[in-house]
Amino acid sequence: MNQALLNHRMLGVTFGPDGATARVWAPFAQNVVLRRCNRPLDIPLQQDGAYWCITTAQLQPGDSYTFILNDNIERPDPASLFQPEGVHGPSGVVDTRTFVWTDADWPNFPLDDYLIYELHTGTFSPEGTFAGIENRLDYLVELGINAIEIMPVAQFPGSRNWGYDGVLPYAVQNSYGGAEGLQKLVDACHKRGLAVVLDVVYNHIGPEGNYLEDFGPYFTAKHLTPWGNAINFDDDYSDSVRRYFIENVLMWFRDFHIDALRLDAVHAICDASETHILREIKQYVDALMVKTGRQHYLIVELDQNETQFIQPLVNNGYGMDAQWNDEFHHALRVTAGGERNGYYADYDGIHHLAKSYTDAYVYDGTYMPRRARIVGKSTAGHAGRQFVVFSQNHDQIGNRMLGERPSQLVSLEMQKLMAGAVMSSPYLPMLFMGEEWGELNPFLYFVSHSDPSLVEAVRQGRKKEFADFQTDFETPDPQDKRTFEQSKLQWGRLTQEPHRTLFRYYQTLLALRKSSSLRHPDRESVAVVVDEIRQTLTLFRQHKKQEGTSPADTSETVVCLMNFSKDGQSLTLPANESQWRKLLDSADPQWHGPMAAPVHVAGSAAVVLQPESILIYTNCE
Repeated sequence: MNQALLNHRMLGVTFGPDGATARVWAPFAQNVVLRRCNRPLDIPLQQDGAYWCITTAQLQPGDSYTFILNDNIERPDPASLFQPEGVHGPSGVVDTRTFVWTDADWPNFPLDDYLIYELHTGTFSPEGTFAGIENRLDYLVELGINAIEIMPVAQFPGSRNWGYDGVLPYAVQNSYGGAEGLQKLVDACHKRGLAVVLDVVYNHIGPEGNYLEDFGPYFTAKHLTPWGNAINFDDDYSDSVRRYFIENVLMWFRDFHIDALRLDAVHAICDASETHILREIKQYVDALMVKTGRQHYLIVELDQNETQFIQPLVNNGYGMDAQWNDEFHHALRVTAGGERNGYYADYDGIHHLAKSYTDAYVYDGTYMPRRARIVGKSTAGHAGRQFVVFSQNHDQIGNRMLGERPSQLVSLEMQKLMAGAVMSSPYLPMLFMGEEWGELNPFLYFVSHSDPSLVEAVRQGRKKEFADFQTDFETPDPQDKRTFEQSKLQWGRLTQEPHRTLFRYYQTLLALRKSSSLRHPDRESVAVVVDEIRQTLTLFRQHKKQEGTSPADTSETVVCLMNFSKDGQSLTLPANESQWRKLLDSADPQWHGPMAAPVHVAGSAAVVLQPESILIYTNCE
């Protein structure tokens, strides 16, 4: 392990007692010059093995610069922190040390307690900036979440993009507010008791403005990915490529005080090395935490149901702390009456939802028809906190042709039921921005490329993706600014019904998640009873109190009764020495429901569930 990487970033332009140091990896270059653009000056770099570097007093924060390779190739810095003129322009000099942090006492939360809210910077607020998010932090605290997850902010072409087309992993998107804007947002979040999760992409680099190959073999033809040649984690010269991404991870945690990273589609990371890049990243993050005393988490997106990714290092795993669990979403959506084509075809609805409540994965070493093979591993021994669940996210909405949210596809009653199904799970719940008030605007796929041929390729690719769908609608144009504008949240709906009431319902759900046994993502105590004919599911959650509490308070049982059918259903509560007390009733008229259930119900007594509703009772008075 390179201990120096833990102390400070070494790639790009950094600052120390002797001035600015510029360092770039260019193993095949004959010469490298740093060109200061705003105050014209060329500064030759000195070769240090495969790297080129110089320490100089001629470079200051606010300057702009490029690297010139072999006297004729001028490019932005691969480790640039800021691109004031976009992906094709010069890099901006930033000294991350000058920001004055006020979060020295910020503890971060145990992962068990994370209540996540995913958002896209450009569409979350009218401003479409980090400052726009900061202006609404008090709202998020009022809602009741305690962690925001920001979709990727690495510099992408133009000003409109989901973020997965980023080409400079170190540079914070200029149109969002740049590096200082992100630091300011994180500091403000910590001041209000909010953790920050940042989405990063280490499986590919976007197509426009991708100049990394001009510097060195960042990619390899050894592996082919959906985006072309894979990032070079295991071929010749891969040590420096691995270092590039390891330094990036450490930078977000150390220099930007990010609490957790969500690593996009890690199943698409190709690495046959003896030590997988994710495992090495985890080793460095563990060492950083020992050094700084700060807690950080690594969360991955993964669709292979392969538990090696979330196995601890000591068990020969990659050591990732948690993963998104799309299978819970798929089973829930089908149960709620969603379509059964595409990847939903592998999910039968309520039976698979019940399995996901107990086993996290639906396919855990079983045959998946769509892939025509055995898929997944058993999750036995993996805690509930290792799985993030949701009823919607950017992918599941935005990958629909028209970007429809559940609010456009299911009834208000079903929206409330789906939210309750997520919050009552033994996993980490996540909301997608606007879900809490039933936002009606879609979340569409949008880009702002400058290359006409690339724009047309994206348009045609999007149309081809949905060619088999019978619809009277045209595929929205990803390049059209109106597609982006249509995806922005409409905050005015918070003052309208039923959106205002739905927001209060989400507040109540989140408060209940924090105050009852639902708070503890304990998979061991979960039991599920399913009636596929009546489309009902009963979820039992139990938490044993710590030793030393009074015998009467040693455990709490929470019973979640869910009715996914369009008819009222009668279910019997378990035998209990005292009465069951109602904690939540989505059918209560206060939530625009048809009828409230009794507040207290005797053990072994029946209770009627209204159509498309959830009832939650506890045995604690």
